[in-house]
Amino acid sequence: MRSLTTKQIRWLGWGVLMAGFVLLSLYRLSTAVIAEPLMRAFDTDGGGLGTLHAAFFYVYAPLQLVAGVLSDRAGIRRTATLGTVVLAGGGFLFAAAGSYPVALLARVVIGIGGSLLYITTLRFCANWFRPREFATMSGLTTAGSGLGGVLAATPFAIAVAAVGWRSTVAGLAVVAVAITVSIWLFVRDSPADAGIDPIENVPKTTDLTLATVWGNLREVARDRTTWLAGLTIFCSNGINLSVLGLWGVPYLVQTHGLSVTAASTYTLLGSVGLLVGTPAVGYLSDRLEQRTAVVVVGSLVYVLALGSLAALQQPPLALVAGALFLAGFLTGAFVLGYTVVKEQFSAEKSGVAIGAVNAIAFIGPALVPTAMGIALDTYWTGETIAGARVYTQLGYQVAFGLTVVVAMLGVGCAMWLHHEVDRTA
Repeated sequence: MRSLTTKQIRWLGWGVLMAGFVLLSLYRLSTAVIAEPLMRAFDTDGGGLGTLHAAFFYVYAPLQLVAGVLSDRAGIRRTATLGTVVLAGGGFLFAAAGSYPVALLARVVIGIGGSLLYITTLRFCANWFRPREFATMSGLTTAGSGLGGVLAATPFAIAVAAVGWRSTVAGLAVVAVAITVSIWLFVRDSPADAGIDPIENVPKTTDLTLATVWGNLREVARDRTTWLAGLTIFCSNGINLSVLGLWGVPYLVQTHGLSVTAASTYTLLGSVGLLVGTPAVGYLSDRLEQRTAVVVVGSLVYVLALGSLAALQQPPLALVAGALFLAGFLTGAFVLGYTVVKEQFSAEKSGVAIGAVNAIAFIGPALVPTAMGIALDTYWTGETIAGARVYTQLGYQVAFGLTVVVAMLGVGCAMWLHHEVDRTA
Protein backbone atom coordinates (compact mmCIF):
# COMPACT_ATOMS: atom_id res chain seq x y z
CA MET A 1 0.00 0.00 0.00
CA ARG A 2 2.98 2.32 0.37
CA SER A 3 3.05 2.76 -3.41
CA LEU A 4 -0.34 4.51 -3.15
CA THR A 5 -0.83 8.16 -2.26
CA THR A 6 -2.48 9.19 1.02
CA LYS A 7 -5.60 10.22 -0.87
CA GLN A 8 -5.79 6.87 -2.67
CA ILE A 9 -5.30 4.90 0.55
CA ARG A 10 -8.01 6.71 2.46
CA TRP A 11 -10.56 6.51 -0.35
CA LEU A 12 -9.78 2.85 -0.97
CA GLY A 13 -10.23 2.05 2.72
CA TRP A 14 -13.43 4.06 2.93
CA GLY A 15 -14.75 2.41 -0.25
CA VAL A 16 -14.17 -1.10 1.06
CA LEU A 17 -15.84 -0.29 4.38
CA MET A 18 -18.71 1.30 2.49
CA ALA A 19 -19.20 -1.89 0.48
CA GLY A 20 -19.81 -3.70 3.78
CA PHE A 21 -22.25 -1.02 4.95
CA VAL A 22 -24.14 -1.09 1.63
CA LEU A 23 -24.50 -4.87 1.92
CA LEU A 24 -25.72 -4.50 5.51
CA SER A 25 -28.30 -1.94 4.35
CA LEU A 26 -29.47 -4.28 1.59
CA TYR A 27 -30.02 -7.05 4.15
CA ARG A 28 -31.95 -4.90 6.58
CA LEU A 29 -34.19 -3.30 3.92
CA SER A 30 -34.87 -6.36 1.75
CA THR A 31 -37.70 -7.73 3.91
CA ALA A 32 -40.27 -5.58 2.09
CA VAL A 33 -39.76 -7.36 -1.22
CA ILE A 34 -40.05 -10.83 0.32
CA ALA A 35 -42.69 -10.00 2.94
CA GLU A 36 -45.38 -12.27 1.50
CA PRO A 37 -43.02 -15.22 0.78
CA LEU A 38 -41.75 -14.96 4.36
CA MET A 39 -45.29 -14.96 5.78
CA ARG A 40 -46.01 -18.10 3.76
CA ALA A 41 -42.69 -19.83 4.47
CA PHE A 42 -42.88 -19.31 8.24
CA ASP A 43 -46.70 -19.21 8.65
CA THR A 44 -46.75 -15.87 10.48
CA ASP A 45 -48.97 -12.79 10.73
CA GLY A 46 -48.18 -9.07 10.43
CA GLY A 47 -46.98 -8.76 14.00
CA GLY A 48 -44.75 -11.82 13.57
CA LEU A 49 -43.35 -10.49 10.31
CA GLY A 50 -42.70 -7.13 11.93
CA THR A 51 -40.84 -8.88 14.74
CA LEU A 52 -38.81 -10.93 12.25
CA HIS A 53 -37.80 -7.74 10.45
CA ALA A 54 -37.12 -5.90 13.73
CA ALA A 55 -35.06 -8.77 15.23
CA PHE A 56 -32.09 -7.34 13.35
CA PHE A 57 -32.45 -4.10 15.31
CA TYR A 58 -32.99 -5.72 18.72
CA VAL A 59 -29.27 -6.48 18.81
CA TYR A 60 -28.10 -3.80 16.38
CA ALA A 61 -29.14 -0.96 18.68
CA PRO A 62 -27.44 -2.00 21.94
CA LEU A 63 -24.35 -3.29 20.14
CA GLN A 64 -23.63 0.18 18.76
CA LEU A 65 -22.00 0.91 22.11
CA VAL A 66 -19.89 -2.23 21.73
CA ALA A 67 -18.98 -1.14 18.20
CA GLY A 68 -17.84 2.24 19.50
CA VAL A 69 -15.74 0.68 22.23
CA LEU A 70 -14.22 -1.90 19.87
CA SER A 71 -13.40 0.67 17.18
CA ASP A 72 -11.61 2.80 19.78
CA ARG A 73 -9.96 -0.13 21.58
CA ALA A 74 -9.39 -2.98 19.06
CA GLY A 75 -9.25 -0.82 15.95
CA ILE A 76 -11.29 -0.27 12.81
CA ARG A 77 -9.76 -3.01 10.69
CA ARG A 78 -10.26 -5.84 13.17
CA THR A 79 -13.74 -4.71 14.21
CA ALA A 80 -15.04 -4.35 10.65
CA THR A 81 -13.55 -7.70 9.61
CA LEU A 82 -15.30 -9.42 12.51
CA GLY A 83 -18.55 -7.71 11.53
CA THR A 84 -18.57 -8.95 7.93
CA VAL A 85 -17.62 -12.50 8.98
CA VAL A 86 -20.63 -12.68 11.32
CA LEU A 87 -22.85 -10.98 8.71
CA ALA A 88 -21.96 -13.68 6.17
CA GLY A 89 -22.76 -16.44 8.68
CA GLY A 90 -26.15 -14.92 9.44
CA GLY A 91 -26.93 -14.62 5.73
CA PHE A 92 -26.21 -18.30 5.08
CA LEU A 93 -28.32 -19.28 8.11
CA PHE A 94 -31.30 -17.14 7.00
CA ALA A 95 -31.18 -18.61 3.50
CA ALA A 96 -31.33 -22.14 4.94
CA ALA A 97 -33.90 -21.45 7.71
CA GLY A 98 -36.68 -24.02 7.81
CA SER A 99 -38.69 -22.53 10.66
CA TYR A 100 -39.62 -19.16 12.14
CA PRO A 101 -37.34 -19.52 15.22
CA VAL A 102 -34.32 -20.29 13.02
CA ALA A 103 -35.15 -17.36 10.73
CA LEU A 104 -35.47 -15.11 13.80
CA LEU A 105 -32.08 -16.30 15.05
CA ALA A 106 -30.54 -15.66 11.63
CA ARG A 107 -31.83 -12.09 11.60
CA VAL A 108 -30.31 -11.61 15.05
CA VAL A 109 -26.94 -12.91 13.82
CA ILE A 110 -27.09 -10.59 10.79
CA GLY A 111 -27.81 -7.73 13.20
CA ILE A 112 -24.82 -8.66 15.36
CA GLY A 113 -22.45 -8.58 12.41
CA GLY A 114 -23.98 -5.51 10.86
CA SER A 115 -23.82 -3.59 14.12
CA LEU A 116 -20.04 -3.22 13.77
CA LEU A 117 -19.94 -1.68 10.29
CA TYR A 118 -21.44 1.83 10.40
CA ILE A 119 -19.54 3.01 13.47
CA THR A 120 -16.22 1.68 12.15
CA THR A 121 -16.77 3.51 8.87
CA LEU A 122 -17.49 6.81 10.63
CA ARG A 123 -14.49 6.21 12.91
CA PHE A 124 -12.37 5.70 9.78
CA CYS A 125 -13.66 9.06 8.49
CA ALA A 126 -12.65 10.72 11.79
CA ASN A 127 -9.14 9.21 11.53
CA TRP A 128 -8.52 9.90 7.85
CA PHE A 129 -10.46 13.10 6.99
CA ARG A 130 -10.20 16.65 8.30
CA PRO A 131 -12.81 17.92 10.79
CA ARG A 132 -14.28 20.33 8.22
CA GLU A 133 -14.89 17.34 5.93
CA PHE A 134 -16.63 15.14 8.49
CA ALA A 135 -20.25 16.22 7.92
CA THR A 136 -19.79 15.65 4.19
CA MET A 137 -18.18 12.24 4.80
CA SER A 138 -20.82 11.16 7.31
CA GLY A 139 -23.45 12.16 4.72
CA LEU A 140 -21.68 10.15 2.04
CA THR A 141 -21.40 7.20 4.41
CA THR A 142 -25.08 7.32 5.34
CA ALA A 143 -25.84 7.51 1.62
CA GLY A 144 -24.63 3.90 1.56
CA SER A 145 -27.88 3.04 3.30
CA GLY A 146 -29.68 4.62 0.36
CA LEU A 147 -27.64 2.63 -2.15
CA GLY A 148 -28.37 -0.54 -0.20
CA GLY A 149 -32.04 0.40 -0.25
CA VAL A 150 -31.96 0.90 -4.02
CA LEU A 151 -30.43 -2.56 -4.43
CA ALA A 152 -32.95 -4.01 -1.95
CA ALA A 153 -35.86 -2.76 -4.05
CA THR A 154 -36.26 -3.50 -7.76
CA PRO A 155 -32.88 -5.25 -8.32
CA PHE A 156 -33.53 -7.54 -5.35
CA ALA A 157 -37.09 -8.17 -6.51
CA ILE A 158 -35.83 -9.15 -9.98
CA ALA A 159 -33.25 -11.51 -8.47
CA VAL A 160 -35.86 -13.10 -6.20
CA ALA A 161 -38.23 -13.57 -9.14
CA ALA A 162 -35.43 -15.24 -11.12
CA VAL A 163 -33.85 -17.60 -8.55
CA GLY A 164 -35.97 -17.39 -5.38
CA TRP A 165 -35.45 -15.54 -2.13
CA ARG A 166 -33.29 -18.22 -0.50
CA SER A 167 -30.73 -18.37 -3.32
CA THR A 168 -30.62 -14.57 -3.48
CA VAL A 169 -29.96 -14.22 0.26
CA ALA A 170 -27.26 -16.91 0.09
CA GLY A 171 -25.62 -15.03 -2.80
CA LEU A 172 -25.41 -11.92 -0.64
CA ALA A 173 -23.60 -13.97 2.02
CA VAL A 174 -20.98 -14.95 -0.57
CA VAL A 175 -20.48 -11.23 -1.30
CA ALA A 176 -19.98 -10.64 2.43
CA VAL A 177 -17.12 -13.15 2.44
CA ALA A 178 -15.42 -11.26 -0.42
CA ILE A 179 -15.81 -7.95 1.42
CA THR A 180 -14.28 -9.49 4.54
CA VAL A 181 -11.09 -10.33 2.64
CA SER A 182 -10.98 -6.84 1.09
CA ILE A 183 -11.31 -5.10 4.47
CA TRP A 184 -8.40 -7.06 5.91
CA LEU A 185 -6.22 -6.31 2.88
CA PHE A 186 -6.96 -2.63 2.31
CA VAL A 187 -8.20 -0.94 5.51
CA ARG A 188 -5.81 0.60 8.03
CA ASP A 189 -6.82 2.27 11.28
CA SER A 190 -4.80 5.46 10.74
CA PRO A 191 -2.15 6.99 8.48
CA ALA A 192 0.50 5.81 10.94
CA ASP A 193 -0.72 2.21 10.56
CA ALA A 194 -0.43 2.60 6.79
CA GLY A 195 3.16 3.81 7.14
CA ILE A 196 2.49 7.32 5.85
CA ASP A 197 2.74 10.83 7.28
CA PRO A 198 -0.11 12.28 9.37
CA ILE A 199 -2.80 14.24 7.52
CA GLU A 200 -2.85 17.96 8.28
CA ASN A 201 -5.41 18.97 10.96
CA VAL A 202 -6.47 15.36 11.57
CA PRO A 203 -5.97 14.53 15.28
CA LYS A 204 -3.55 11.67 15.89
CA THR A 205 -5.06 8.50 17.30
CA THR A 206 -3.76 7.12 20.56
CA ASP A 207 -3.86 3.69 22.16
CA LEU A 208 -6.59 3.85 24.77
CA THR A 209 -6.76 1.73 27.91
CA LEU A 210 -10.02 -0.01 28.68
CA ALA A 211 -10.43 2.21 31.74
CA THR A 212 -10.10 5.31 29.54
CA VAL A 213 -12.69 4.00 27.08
CA TRP A 214 -15.20 3.30 29.86
CA GLY A 215 -14.51 6.73 31.33
CA ASN A 216 -15.21 8.26 27.93
CA LEU A 217 -18.44 6.29 27.70
CA ARG A 218 -19.63 7.58 31.07
CA GLU A 219 -18.89 11.16 30.02
CA VAL A 220 -20.73 10.72 26.73
CA ALA A 221 -23.74 9.11 28.45
CA ARG A 222 -24.03 12.01 30.91
CA ASP A 223 -24.21 14.61 28.14
CA ARG A 224 -27.74 15.66 27.20
CA THR A 225 -26.69 16.32 23.61
CA THR A 226 -25.99 12.61 23.12
CA TRP A 227 -29.52 11.65 24.08
CA LEU A 228 -31.24 14.39 22.10
CA ALA A 229 -29.27 13.64 18.93
CA GLY A 230 -29.91 9.92 19.35
CA LEU A 231 -33.67 10.37 19.89
CA THR A 232 -33.95 12.67 16.88
CA ILE A 233 -32.34 10.04 14.63
CA PHE A 234 -34.38 7.34 16.44
CA CYS A 235 -37.52 8.82 14.88
CA SER A 236 -36.37 8.93 11.27
CA ASN A 237 -34.64 5.54 11.48
CA GLY A 238 -37.68 3.89 13.01
CA ILE A 239 -39.96 5.22 10.30
CA ASN A 240 -37.74 4.82 7.22
CA LEU A 241 -36.58 1.32 8.04
CA SER A 242 -40.19 0.27 8.75
CA VAL A 243 -41.76 1.84 5.66
CA LEU A 244 -38.98 1.40 3.10
CA GLY A 245 -37.69 -1.83 4.61
CA LEU A 246 -40.94 -3.68 5.35
CA TRP A 247 -44.44 -2.25 4.98
CA GLY A 248 -44.06 0.04 1.96
CA VAL A 249 -44.23 -2.74 -0.65
CA PRO A 250 -47.22 -4.62 0.87
CA TYR A 251 -49.01 -1.25 1.24
CA LEU A 252 -48.68 -0.47 -2.47
CA VAL A 253 -49.48 -4.03 -3.53
CA GLN A 254 -52.63 -4.29 -1.41
CA THR A 255 -54.03 -0.75 -1.68
CA HIS A 256 -53.00 0.22 -5.22
CA GLY A 257 -52.95 -3.19 -6.91
CA LEU A 258 -49.31 -3.02 -7.99
CA SER A 259 -47.06 -6.03 -8.52
CA VAL A 260 -44.24 -6.55 -6.03
CA THR A 261 -41.64 -5.46 -8.59
CA ALA A 262 -43.63 -2.32 -9.51
CA ALA A 263 -44.25 -1.49 -5.83
CA SER A 264 -40.55 -1.87 -5.09
CA THR A 265 -39.76 0.95 -7.52
CA TYR A 266 -41.62 3.34 -5.21
CA THR A 267 -39.69 2.29 -2.11
CA LEU A 268 -36.61 2.54 -4.33
CA LEU A 269 -37.40 6.26 -4.67
CA GLY A 270 -37.10 6.60 -0.89
CA SER A 271 -33.68 5.00 -1.03
CA VAL A 272 -32.67 7.25 -3.94
CA GLY A 273 -33.73 10.21 -1.80
CA LEU A 274 -31.49 8.97 1.00
CA LEU A 275 -28.67 8.31 -1.46
CA VAL A 276 -28.63 11.88 -2.79
CA GLY A 277 -30.03 13.69 0.26
CA THR A 278 -27.54 12.70 2.93
CA PRO A 279 -24.39 13.91 1.13
CA ALA A 280 -26.23 16.98 -0.22
CA VAL A 281 -27.50 18.07 3.20
CA GLY A 282 -24.14 17.25 4.80
CA TYR A 283 -22.36 19.41 2.21
CA LEU A 284 -24.88 22.21 2.71
CA SER A 285 -24.39 22.04 6.47
CA ASP A 286 -20.61 22.28 6.07
CA ARG A 287 -20.99 25.26 3.74
CA LEU A 288 -23.46 27.09 5.98
CA GLU A 289 -21.65 26.01 9.15
CA GLN A 290 -25.08 25.20 10.57
CA ARG A 291 -26.08 21.90 12.15
CA THR A 292 -29.11 21.92 14.42
CA ALA A 293 -31.07 24.56 12.49
CA VAL A 294 -30.93 22.28 9.42
CA VAL A 295 -32.13 19.37 11.58
CA VAL A 296 -35.16 21.36 12.77
CA VAL A 297 -36.24 22.47 9.30
CA GLY A 298 -35.76 18.98 7.87
CA SER A 299 -37.79 17.33 10.64
CA LEU A 300 -40.72 19.71 10.07
CA VAL A 301 -40.90 18.96 6.33
CA TYR A 302 -40.55 15.25 7.15
CA VAL A 303 -43.76 15.34 9.22
CA LEU A 304 -45.67 16.95 6.35
CA ALA A 305 -44.49 14.29 3.90
CA LEU A 306 -45.61 11.40 6.12
CA GLY A 307 -48.84 13.15 7.07
CA SER A 308 -49.99 13.06 3.46
CA LEU A 309 -49.93 9.24 3.50
CA ALA A 310 -51.88 9.03 6.75
CA ALA A 311 -54.47 11.69 5.92
CA LEU A 312 -55.67 10.38 2.56
CA GLN A 313 -57.56 7.11 2.13
CA GLN A 314 -55.86 6.28 -1.17
CA PRO A 315 -53.30 8.96 -2.04
CA PRO A 316 -52.30 9.29 -5.71
CA LEU A 317 -49.22 7.30 -6.64
CA ALA A 318 -47.41 10.51 -7.53
CA LEU A 319 -47.96 11.76 -3.97
CA VAL A 320 -46.77 8.44 -2.54
CA ALA A 321 -43.63 8.65 -4.68
CA GLY A 322 -42.93 12.22 -3.57
CA ALA A 323 -43.51 11.44 0.12
CA LEU A 324 -41.21 8.41 0.06
CA PHE A 325 -38.50 10.34 -1.80
CA LEU A 326 -38.68 13.20 0.73
CA ALA A 327 -38.59 10.79 3.67
CA GLY A 328 -35.31 9.42 2.33
CA PHE A 329 -33.85 12.77 1.30
CA LEU A 330 -34.54 14.41 4.66
CA THR A 331 -32.63 11.68 6.47
CA GLY A 332 -29.66 13.89 5.60
CA ALA A 333 -30.95 16.46 8.09
CA PHE A 334 -31.41 13.94 10.90
CA VAL A 335 -27.96 12.34 10.57
CA LEU A 336 -26.33 15.71 11.23
CA GLY A 337 -26.87 14.65 14.83
CA TYR A 338 -23.76 12.48 14.49
CA THR A 339 -21.75 15.53 13.48
CA VAL A 340 -23.15 17.56 16.37
CA VAL A 341 -22.05 14.92 18.86
CA LYS A 342 -18.65 14.37 17.22
CA GLU A 343 -17.98 18.10 17.50
CA GLN A 344 -19.05 18.01 21.14
CA PHE A 345 -16.28 15.61 22.18
CA SER A 346 -12.53 15.20 21.63
CA ALA A 347 -11.10 12.88 18.96
CA GLU A 348 -10.38 10.03 21.39
CA LYS A 349 -14.05 9.95 22.41
CA SER A 350 -15.52 10.10 18.89
CA GLY A 351 -15.94 6.36 18.40
CA VAL A 352 -17.81 5.74 21.61
CA ALA A 353 -19.80 8.99 21.21
CA ILE A 354 -21.05 8.04 17.74
CA GLY A 355 -21.72 4.52 19.00
CA ALA A 356 -23.86 5.83 21.85
CA VAL A 357 -25.92 7.99 19.49
CA ASN A 358 -26.39 5.09 17.10
CA ALA A 359 -27.47 2.80 19.96
CA ILE A 360 -30.29 5.18 20.82
CA ALA A 361 -31.10 5.82 17.16
CA PHE A 362 -31.65 2.17 16.26
CA ILE A 363 -34.10 1.42 19.05
CA GLY A 364 -36.63 3.03 16.67
CA PRO A 365 -36.39 0.32 13.98
CA ALA A 366 -36.64 -2.30 16.74
CA LEU A 367 -40.04 -0.95 17.86
CA VAL A 368 -41.84 0.74 14.96
CA PRO A 369 -42.13 -2.23 12.50
CA THR A 370 -43.86 -4.41 15.08
CA ALA A 371 -46.14 -1.54 16.17
CA MET A 372 -47.19 -1.00 12.55
CA GLY A 373 -47.75 -4.74 12.13
CA ILE A 374 -49.96 -4.87 15.22
CA ALA A 375 -51.99 -1.93 13.89
CA LEU A 376 -52.47 -3.74 10.59
CA ASP A 377 -53.47 -7.00 12.32
CA THR A 378 -56.06 -5.08 14.33
CA TYR A 379 -57.83 -4.09 11.10
CA TRP A 380 -57.32 -7.40 9.29
CA THR A 381 -60.56 -8.70 7.74
CA GLY A 382 -59.53 -12.37 7.82
CA GLU A 383 -58.75 -12.50 4.09
CA THR A 384 -55.57 -14.18 2.84
CA ILE A 385 -54.10 -14.62 -0.64
CA ALA A 386 -51.67 -17.53 -1.14
CA GLY A 387 -51.19 -17.71 2.63
CA ALA A 388 -50.34 -14.00 3.12
CA ARG A 389 -52.65 -11.65 5.03
CA VAL A 390 -54.48 -8.89 3.17
CA TYR A 391 -54.89 -5.66 5.16
CA THR A 392 -57.39 -2.84 4.81
CA GLN A 393 -56.79 0.71 3.69
CA LEU A 394 -57.90 1.90 7.14
CA GLY A 395 -55.31 -0.36 8.74
CA TYR A 396 -52.57 1.19 6.62
CA GLN A 397 -53.82 4.69 7.46
CA VAL A 398 -53.60 3.89 11.18
CA ALA A 399 -50.13 2.40 10.68
CA PHE A 400 -48.92 5.51 8.85
CA GLY A 401 -50.60 7.63 11.51
CA LEU A 402 -48.27 6.01 14.03
CA THR A 403 -45.30 7.14 11.94
CA VAL A 404 -46.59 10.73 12.04
CA VAL A 405 -46.71 10.61 15.84
CA VAL A 406 -43.13 9.34 15.93
CA ALA A 407 -42.04 12.02 13.44
CA MET A 408 -43.60 14.75 15.61
CA LEU A 409 -41.59 13.43 18.54
CA GLY A 410 -38.55 13.89 16.30
CA VAL A 411 -39.44 17.54 15.74
CA GLY A 412 -39.61 18.13 19.48
CA CYS A 413 -36.23 16.49 20.04
CA ALA A 414 -34.68 18.46 17.17
CA MET A 415 -35.89 21.76 18.63
CA TRP A 416 -34.59 20.83 22.08
CA LEU A 417 -31.24 19.81 20.56
CA HIS A 418 -31.04 23.17 18.78
CA HIS A 419 -31.72 25.00 22.04
CA GLU A 420 -29.20 22.87 23.94
CA VAL A 421 -26.39 23.47 21.43
CA ASP A 422 -27.14 27.21 21.34
CA ARG A 423 -27.11 27.31 25.14
CA THR A 424 -23.69 25.64 25.44
CA ALA A 425 -22.07 27.41 22.46
